[in-house]
Amino acid sequence: QVQLVESGGGLVQAGGSLRLACAASGRTFSRNNMGWFRQAPGKERDIVAAVSWSWSGDSTFYADSVKGRFTISRDNAKNMLYLQMNSLKPEDTAVYYCAARSRFGTAPSVGDDEYDYWGQGTQVTVSS
Repeated sequence: QVQLVESGGGLVQAGGSLRLACAASGRTFSRNNMGWFRQAPGKERDIVAAVSWSWSGDSTFYADSVKGRFTISRDNAKNMLYLQMNSLKPEDTAVYYCAARSRFGTAPSVGDDEYDYWGQGTQVTVSS
């Protein structure tokens, strides 16, 4: 049974940093597309960052709103996915979800309908 479990969320002041972690179990995802999404109250779930595997190294995608501030990475030996979030803003407040695709792709997956497995989410709140 595949499980994705997020951790690392919390309350932080604007300008601060958080590191989200997603622990995968049940199968390995070292060559599978993985991503981070977020959903703010009353809004749709949006892509934050995504990663795909290739022989020359992982490819990444970032939403325009987080470029230069967030970094997605993974530790294949530990079957973990991370999201380093720096220079946080109040508008980053949301529930953050880890997602994994059952197959690998040639480019990062940015649509939530492309993912097969989801974590339960972790709350990130940024105060002004």
